[in-house]
Amino acid sequence: MASIFGHCALGATLGKLLLPERRHWRYWLLAAACAFLPDADVIGFKFHVPYASLWGHRGLTHSILAAAVMASALTGLAQARRAPGTPPAGRLWLLLFLATASHGVLDALTIGGEGVAFFSPFEQQRYFFPWRPLAVSPIGVKKFVGEWAARVLKSELLWVGLPCLLILAMRKMLTSSPKTSGT
Repeated sequence: MASIFGHCALGATLGKLLLPERRHWRYWLLAAACAFLPDADVIGFKFHVPYASLWGHRGLTHSILAAAVMASALTGLAQARRAPGTPPAGRLWLLLFLATASHGVLDALTIGGEGVAFFSPFEQQRYFFPWRPLAVSPIGVKKFVGEWAARVLKSELLWVGLPCLLILAMRKMLTSSPKTSGT
């Protein structure tokens, strides 16, 4: 899997892109959380759930269906609260769907594990992308130290962090209004 840092960076970037107004910063954080949430399935290791099962790591929680269900549930909760400044439902749903689905995308770009069950529960086939530049992160905070962690963070900085920063910088350049010179 990619680390929590890569997943959250991509989720927050999607939040800033889709809900760019600063008043939506809470939704940027929610998108970052959604981007990491599919890894809740690692609890299955404590209960001896086989890695390749429906409920195993990178199984159902990493699927497109799970991303749609999560986006729908959270969007429904946000709309039910009717809090001032809540973004439009369609835009919020798209953000939360893309943030949650981005998790499987990053995991399919890693060099380890057994692939991602994008189409679970309808198909249990696990997939990787042909190009896999991300170092796989160890599972568990205690194992995320030393040379392995440095290798993971270096690959994520290059292949996730840098593209996120470049996209945000390009967006800022394209949306900032040109300054008029006074004569």
